[in-house]
Amino acid sequence: MADEQTLVLIKPDGLAKALVGNVITELSDTGLELVGSKVVNVSKELAEEHYQHLKEEKFYDELIQYIMGEFHVKRVLALVYQGKDSVKSVRKVVGSTNPEEAHPTSIRGRYGRITTKGVFENVVHASESVKEAEREIKLWFRPYELMKTIFPIETKKTTREEVFWK
Repeated sequence: MADEQTLVLIKPDGLAKALVGNVITELSDTGLELVGSKVVNVSKELAEEHYQHLKEEKFYDELIQYIMGEFHVKRVLALVYQGKDSVKSVRKVVGSTNPEEAHPTSIRGRYGRITTKGVFENVVHASESVKEAEREIKLWFRPYELMKTIFPIETKKTTREEVFWK
């Protein structure tokens, strides 16, 4: 089987609780290669596009606020991992979405919680499928932000203003 790429987001509660090192250590144990990372201030547009498949859920608005950092810090660490069966490998380490149902040794089982208001603080997001991983990676990253790309790319001339270091 060819290499896959998958997206992992360390969510605002993971950053607020200083869990970045712990999460990255757990993910490193999968043997997958980290090919992209960046800190992102999540806009409403990005949050809504990311969670478009949950738009009809009653918790949708709260989910958008959560990923935008309304309850913790206003940033997310976005990561792309690559390797054989990367989606499945990461999902196993991350655990179930509901922290109470997640295996106690998984990331969500160890560090997640459900607040008294019913908010799932599950520390990380991990792509659910290979198809979803491609959609999410293309949403969160540009090809030049990854050390390796496995999806088709193209070059276009643009006329937008760019910022450079002095």
